Amino acid sequence: MTSIDEVGVFLGLDVGKTAHHGHGLTPSGKKVFDKPLPNSEPKLRAVLDKLTAKFGTVLVIVDQPASIGALPLTVARDAGCQVAYLPGLAMRRIADLYPGEAKTDANDAAVIADAARTMPHTLRTLDAGDETTAELTLLVGFDQDLAAEATRTSNRIRGLLTQFHPSLERVLGPRLDHPAVTWILERYGSPQALRKAGRSKLIELIRPKAPRMATRLIDDVFDALDEQTVVVPGTGTLDVIVPSLAKSLAAVHEQRRALETQIEALLEAHPLHQVLTSMPGVGVRTAAVLLVTVGDGSSFPTAAHLASYAGLAPATRSSGTSIHGEHAPRTGNRQLKRAMFLSAFAALHDPASRTYYDRCRARGKTHTQALLRLARHRISVLFAMLRDGTFCQPRTPANT
Repeated sequence: MTSIDEVGVFLGLDVGKTAHHGHGLTPSGKKVFDKPLPNSEPKLRAVLDKLTAKFGTVLVIVDQPASIGALPLTVARDAGCQVAYLPGLAMRRIADLYPGEAKTDANDAAVIADAARTMPHTLRTLDAGDETTAELTLLVGFDQDLAAEATRTSNRIRGLLTQFHPSLERVLGPRLDHPAVTWILERYGSPQALRKAGRSKLIELIRPKAPRMATRLIDDVFDALDEQTVVVPGTGTLDVIVPSLAKSLAAVHEQRRALETQIEALLEAHPLHQVLTSMPGVGVRTAAVLLVTVGDGSSFPTAAHLASYAGLAPATRSSGTSIHGEHAPRTGNRQLKRAMFLSAFAALHDPASRTYYDRCRARGKTHTQALLRLARHRISVLFAMLRDGTFCQPRTPANT
């Protein structure tokens, strides 16, 4: 990004679906633009060209770089302007410093422009990015939507089974991500239907989908069925509801598997692919999330900045002399925070990560607090890897 000293106009944009509001300030704070802008290329380009011709370098700042903010940023880059991003959390905190309580598009645009002018350290750079990153961003978002839908549907199935046959839920509920289980429930959604199908028939039917667990799974199912002799009123509705839900769940799982293949293909084409996946606990989906949220890490001066952005700087809650322990801050990029937590948990098989986790537990930290510490430690490792372009080097943990 061009040096702040070279900027002629700071153009803050409060982006919207059909129109944006633009507020332009010179380095001295003089207002030179304050109007709505239709969300169309010709109108945006005309304003940017006019401001560039009169004031020189224009820095366009938004508080939402994706979705409705994508077109103005793309037009700004194409028009030769510089672009930057003011994170939503910083935007809200800075807005509290300005007089007035009314939240309007015009006020928000003015806050964005003035924050960029007076507090440039709050901005994040926005690289033009290549097509791979743009496609990954969309695919990762879609995959997360599908994951949320799978969780919702799984919870609905488990809730129904718990209501009518808890023993059966304890067998099938934790295995709903397995194709054999959803296949069974698509065809035999109630305890009565499973009994009627019979043990031998079910084993033969699911063996192609689960050759190792077919016999054990069906044995567990029938053991569970034998535990309950009463029929809870309403159980008959399971034959209608559960197969439909199971079919939807199977379809979502299939979509996610196909999507993972696409994400992996795009990820392999990115130069940071091998760097990211060299870290224990970082698979295809996590690496993709890291790539679209952190990029090459150049927007963050230090690992502490990256940890703060991820919401992984442990905060100690205290009141007077009472200390309530460490907790993960509620702020930060939720997508990045979740990815780092899940990868830290997945990395517990790694000797170095496990040793670090065990040391935290030995100091009295809870499981969640130890994972928070591990995730924060891994942020520092990730920052160094991205900064130096090096792979994660496996280490032998010290005997301490």
